[in-house]
Amino acid sequence: MGGTAKTCAAACQSSSSATGMQFGFEGMEESHGNLDKDWQCSETMAFPSLIKLKITAAQKLWLLYATCDCYHFDWARRQTLLTCSGHTRPVVDLAFSGIMPYGYFLISACKDGKPMLRQGDTGDWIGTFLGHKGGVWGATLNKDATKAATAAADFTAKVWDAVTGDELMTLAHKHIVKTVDFTQESNYLLTGGQDKLLRIYDLNKPEAEPKEISGHTSGIKKALWCSENKQILSADDKTVRLWDHATMTEVKSVNFNMSVSSMEYIPEGEVLVLTYGQTIAFHSAVSLEPIKSFEAPATINSASLHPEKEFLVAGEEDFKLYKYDYNSGEELESYNGHFGPIHCVRFSPDGELYASGSEDGTLRLWQTVKGKTYGLWKCVLPEEDSGELAKPKVDFQETAEEELEEIASQNSDSIYSSTPEVKA
Repeated sequence: MGGTAKTCAAACQSSSSATGMQFGFEGMEESHGNLDKDWQCSETMAFPSLIKLKITAAQKLWLLYATCDCYHFDWARRQTLLTCSGHTRPVVDLAFSGIMPYGYFLISACKDGKPMLRQGDTGDWIGTFLGHKGGVWGATLNKDATKAATAAADFTAKVWDAVTGDELMTLAHKHIVKTVDFTQESNYLLTGGQDKLLRIYDLNKPEAEPKEISGHTSGIKKALWCSENKQILSADDKTVRLWDHATMTEVKSVNFNMSVSSMEYIPEGEVLVLTYGQTIAFHSAVSLEPIKSFEAPATINSASLHPEKEFLVAGEEDFKLYKYDYNSGEELESYNGHFGPIHCVRFSPDGELYASGSEDGTLRLWQTVKGKTYGLWKCVLPEEDSGELAKPKVDFQETAEEELEEIASQNSDSIYSSTPEVKA
C-alpha cells in the first residue's frame, strides 16, 4: 500500500477535475477555514518551511501555524479540539481506516456532496472525492485505505481509488443510498438505503447484478459486515436485524420503541453499539442479546466504544460530547465545541483520539488522554515539583519567545476561560 503514502506526498502536486479527487493547495483556505478577521495583529512571523502567519497578543495563548496543514499545541490537563473545516453542509458520517506503517486515514460524508479524505491522526486534508450530484449520507474506507466507498442522495453508491482519487464504479440504486461497507478483503460491498433492500456487490465482477436481501419494512440507515463477513447487521427505523450471508436469510431481529440513530460494530468481542432516544445500548453481535445499556441526559445521535472497552463517547443533540465509563455508565467528562447537534462520532483505530461530525459543517478531533503528545498535539510538561500548568512550546526565535512569555504573564488569568480550538 505504498500508493497511499505516495498520495500524501503528491497531494500538493495534483490538480482538480470534474470527477475524482481534488488535491493540493487549491481550495486549501476553504479546507482549513479562515483566521479570525477581527484579530489585531501585532507582528508577522515567517516560519521556515511555509506560509506567513500573524500572531496576536489578544488571543488566549494558543498558536496556529501551518505547512500544507496546521500544527496545534495542547494545554496540559485541558481538552483542546482540532477543527477540520472545508465542508459546507452538515457532516453526517465518518469512518477510519485500519492502521498501516504510515498511519491511518479518515473519511467524512457530508450533505454538500463532497466527501473528504484526511490523515487520521492530524486531520490534515488529503483530497476531496468529486462526482456525486447529491448529498452524501455514508462513507467508508477499506482496511488498508486503498479504496473508499460513498452512499448518496443521487441514488448511487460509488467506489473510489483512495490513492489517486479516481472513481472506479458507480452503482445505481432505485432510491437514496444511506450506507456502504467493505468486506475485510474488499471483494464485496454492502449497501442499504431508502428502498429497504440490502445489496451485495461483487467488486471483482462490476457487470454482475448485485445480490439482494429483502425484509426491512422501512429505509435502512446502517448496514455492516460482521463475524468475519459471515453475517450482516442492518438497522432501519426501529429494528435491528442479523442476516446469514451464505443463505441470505434473517437470523434474528430486535425491535425498539424509538428510532435507532446509530450502530457501531466492534469485532473484538463481537459487540454491537446502538443508540436510540437517550439510550446507549450494547448487544452481542452474534445473537443480538442485550449486554447492558446507559441513559444519557440528552437525545443521542451516535456513540463509539473505545478499542480497549474502558469507556465510550457519545454525540448528542445538545451540541455536547460526553465520555462515559463502560463498566459503570458513569459520566466522566463532557465537552462543548460544536455549534450544532453532533451526528457522528468514532474512535480512531489506536484509541488515541475520537472524531465528531456535526450539523455545523465541521469535523473535530478530540484527544483521548489530554495533555499527551500525539499527532498535532504538543505538550510541554510542568517543571518537576512545581504546581504550574504546562505552557505550549514552539521553537521560535529567541526574541519572539521572550515576547510570548510576556504575553503569557499578562493573560494568565484568562487563558483557561474556554476550550481552546485550532482550525485544520
